[in-house]
Amino acid sequence: MVNNEDTNRNNIFLMDQTANPAPLGLCAFGTTTILLSLWNAGVIGISSPIIAMAIFYGGLAQIIAGLMEWKKNNNFGFLTFVSFGFFWMTFAGVFILPAFGLAKAPGPADLAAFLTVWGIVAFGLLICTLNMHRSLQVTVLAVFLTIALLVAAELTESGLVKLGAGLMGILAGALAIYIGLGQVINEIHGRKIIPV
Repeated sequence: MVNNEDTNRNNIFLMDQTANPAPLGLCAFGTTTILLSLWNAGVIGISSPIIAMAIFYGGLAQIIAGLMEWKKNNNFGFLTFVSFGFFWMTFAGVFILPAFGLAKAPGPADLAAFLTVWGIVAFGLLICTLNMHRSLQVTVLAVFLTIALLVAAELTESGLVKLGAGLMGILAGALAIYIGLGQVINEIHGRKIIPV
């Protein structure tokens, strides 16, 4: 005989009423990518705003967003935001460690190797997006192409290729911001204003 009290006790459903962390992760990634890409395009120099952005907004904020995605059982969001959060912190470390005499400054081959392993991660994420919405597919494709162009720029030491990487990165960052802000705008207005 089944005890109804035990059955009812085991059928408890929790409703997730926490905020969507994706807009934070997307905006953190997008703004930091645009800032770095302006440097790659030769518009600005590498300076404290880029390094600080890489550590705190691109890095720490994305890691927080990724951990929130883990809580929501979103493996793609968890992997993407935590990985790229640590990418930005590692990128900052590439510049900070030599400045403190803790490591040798990287050469073109070192940076190409660093970017290549991140390109592999981006390619895997691109495959994941093939089953997701089109705007995310295009954004991750732009991220992958940015990394591929940066690898080529390091290996060839071509300013023109690095400019192309910078422009592609600006596009990738703008797309990420578009999706992130679009999600919040749509939620706040209770209807689809921004197609994402």
